[in-house]
Amino acid sequence: MVCERPPGTRSDDLEIVVLSASDVPDMVTLADLTHPGPFRSGTYRFGLYLGIRVGGVLAAMGGQRMRLPGYCELSAICTHPDFRGRGFARAIVMRLVDAIADEGLTAFLHVEEQNHGAQSLYATLGFVERARLPLVVLERVKSEV
Repeated sequence: MVCERPPGTRSDDLEIVVLSASDVPDMVTLADLTHPGPFRSGTYRFGLYLGIRVGGVLAAMGGQRMRLPGYCELSAICTHPDFRGRGFARAIVMRLVDAIADEGLTAFLHVEEQNHGAQSLYATLGFVERARLPLVVLERVKSEV
């Protein structure tokens, strides 16, 4: 999906923080719980990653990953199941899209076909479907040889 129309005015009611190396254990735990796509301990180094904490728990996060000429990918947008429905993902996506637009780039992202909730959210934020692509995740298997 590609953001053809930036979302406009955002609410700054939520405290959104920049995530860094010290947040990696919590980021990996949240990604393992929610499965937003491939996320490893070094992924946060690809670009700006933002999060929302509630009572010390990383409740939601999202960030930037791949850059192409004119575009920047949103990645690892996820919310802990105990904190869904509070607008956390919306706020993070809006902040990331604003940061990408400030660089003169267009935000894009990948979303699984069956994730209708995320697709609806992204559509309300100005994202439109560009193409349907197969997703293949490869993992290195350690050889016993």
